[in-house]
Amino acid sequence: MIVLTPEYIIQQIFNGIVFGAMYALLALGMTVIYGILRLIHFAHGALITVGSFCFYLLFMVLGLPFPAAIVLVIGLGALMGLILDMVAYKKAVGGPEVSMLITSLGFYIFIENLMKLIVSPQPYAFQSPPFLDTIYSMPVLTFRTIDIFIIATSIAIMVFFTLFVKKTKMGVAMRATSESGEAARMVGINIGRVISISFIIASAIAAITGFMWGAKYGQIAYNMGFMAGVKAFVAIVIGGVGSIPGAMLGGFILGILETFSVAFLPPGYAAYRDGIVFFILILILIVKPSGILGQREVE
Repeated sequence: MIVLTPEYIIQQIFNGIVFGAMYALLALGMTVIYGILRLIHFAHGALITVGSFCFYLLFMVLGLPFPAAIVLVIGLGALMGLILDMVAYKKAVGGPEVSMLITSLGFYIFIENLMKLIVSPQPYAFQSPPFLDTIYSMPVLTFRTIDIFIIATSIAIMVFFTLFVKKTKMGVAMRATSESGEAARMVGINIGRVISISFIIASAIAAITGFMWGAKYGQIAYNMGFMAGVKAFVAIVIGGVGSIPGAMLGGFILGILETFSVAFLPPGYAAYRDGIVFFILILILIVKPSGILGQREVE
């Protein structure tokens, strides 16, 4: 029987914020691409897997220092995003949206099966640096350094991206392209360059989130990105499709809801947490289809 003490509730709220920070990052990356191309980027989930295994190779196998491994993982994620843009989507831009959607799903399946072929179907134990595994116990809260790292890094990325979008010329170009690609092209904005930058940023964020995911769970697998990517899109819908603040808010809400569904339900019901999350999504779509911070679009 679960005893609902204040300490227990505070602990679960904190756990939900940690998971929510990772969902918020993934939702942020997917929102960037959706805002530009109106594309539900299923392949975004595969980049989580690639990022986690790249860190595994660089840090655990090759023995690179932690800062170097993180920088290289971010760089490799950005490179993957650029390759995806050039190979998968460059020629499809301007065509039917469904063609890009199918292409994205196809590339996710391709990357997942390629990872399965390279690393084998068995999960891998993921070892983060010792300083990130330090446990701190307080009267009302117990946490590891990796939890603080996830929250701090996620907030820093969100703040940096918000400033980037609002204060830089490329950010203005991204917002203009999101509003109307044709109008942005007419005023001299290089749409192709904006799309490439969007993929680079989103994929770099997904790659470092892959490291966070592995460090938090202590395990990585070739198919770890699928459900994470789907839930990130759920976070987007909850927060409001196309809204960057909404994506972040939706990620934190999703993380807390999922944690609560495990922490406060009777034993045996925790296995239904994914179903509970999607049930809440259905309720939000019924009550407020545009999401919490989204706005209705007139077509």
